[in-house]
Amino acid sequence: MRVIAWTCECQDVFYELCQTGGQAFIRRTVKTGKGRGVRETCRWRVAEAQAMWTALLSGLAR
Repeated sequence: MRVIAWTCECQDVFYELCQTGGQAFIRRTVKTGKGRGVRETCRWRVAEAQAMWTALLSGLAR
């Protein structure tokens, strides 16, 4: 697995676009007082994940 794009870790919530084995997903990390909470989307084709990544950065995804 490799991270191919990311948002700034200086924020309490940050995102990473990850790719592995011809598939990709988005990982969301939330910093809390007790550590970090990490959640990942399902795996998509790389093109679909990149489209969702663009939507996320544009404020069009939830």
